[in-house]
Amino acid sequence: MALKGHKIRVIDYDYLWKEDKDTEIITGRKEINGAYKIFKEADITLIRPGMIKVPILDVASIFYFHKKEIKKQIKEFNPDVIIAFGILNAYIGMQQAKKHNIPFVYYLIDHLHTLLPGELKRKTAEQFEKWTIKGADKVFVINQGLRDYAMEMGGNSNKISVVPAGVDLEKFNPQVDGSLIREKYGIKKDDILLFFMGWIYEFSGMKEVAESISTTKNEHFKLMVVGEGDLFKPLLKMKTEKKMDGKLILTGKIPFEEIPEHIAAADVCLLPAYKNEIMMNIVPIKVYEYMAVGKPVIATNLPGIQKEFGFNSGINYIEDSADTLEKATWLYKSHKVEDEGEKAYSYVHNLSWDKVTVQFENLLSNC
Repeated sequence: MALKGHKIRVIDYDYLWKEDKDTEIITGRKEINGAYKIFKEADITLIRPGMIKVPILDVASIFYFHKKEIKKQIKEFNPDVIIAFGILNAYIGMQQAKKHNIPFVYYLIDHLHTLLPGELKRKTAEQFEKWTIKGADKVFVINQGLRDYAMEMGGNSNKISVVPAGVDLEKFNPQVDGSLIREKYGIKKDDILLFFMGWIYEFSGMKEVAESISTTKNEHFKLMVVGEGDLFKPLLKMKTEKKMDGKLILTGKIPFEEIPEHIAAADVCLLPAYKNEIMMNIVPIKVYEYMAVGKPVIATNLPGIQKEFGFNSGINYIEDSADTLEKATWLYKSHKVEDEGEKAYSYVHNLSWDKVTVQFENLLSNC
């Protein structure tokens, strides 16, 4: 949207503050001009309101600091529309939008409340999420599964629009060369590289896949995990204890611009997540990126994934994360890797961000 000339201001929350070495308990407001994540030309103003860096108080401080900032931006920036992705600041944004007669859009890309630790936090967040969904002028979701979820949370079906996720096809496509990455990590031509990227949650399935790699008699199977998260240190420990050098490759976090060639280095990409409430209806963007590079995907048969991709799209379903290696072996013995990769690319090759942005823009103009 920014590349199309729209002026955008983002009010952000530093949810990783506990990893920050800064010892300040109360931080002041920060404003960053020219912020971007992918496109340098995206001239976005990023605002991080002040916060209290103390557990419990950090969340409570959102009510004061974010409300103050939202009111400030409404007065100074005079937005045509407010779009929210979070929980508490989304609820505050919805309230202020109504007060000032500004269209409010809630953009759901996840079961947000389920990501929080502790039953009390989840229940409280769920209620705020419901209030925001019910109060929104429009609710945008990225797939049919999340549309069903929004309706279960009290959303009006006439106000819910599916805006599918897109992929940057200039960066992610079958022509990307991954040979240098394979060479860097000692992956031979006849090796079979399984690939996962993203936050390594406890429920990501990576523990089970790594364990199966450690015990398989087929020395050609390798696993590359790109990213950090809950399981990163346990996987490092497993790599050492089970002597998996060369079999389990943990890159840690890498720059976004290096991701396409890492995917291209893979033979099969993975989403072997547990079937929990968090994963039921979501479709991570990385799945589209895997497919755009022409890679077959092994994924748990989650409802959201099945609703989005069906059964002839290059997604190969498994019942449980422990079944990943067996499915990968079947793909190779059946000589289906290349065909499944072609199916995957065919499914997503029209889902460019440019087309999705036009749809998004048209929906916003009708708010």
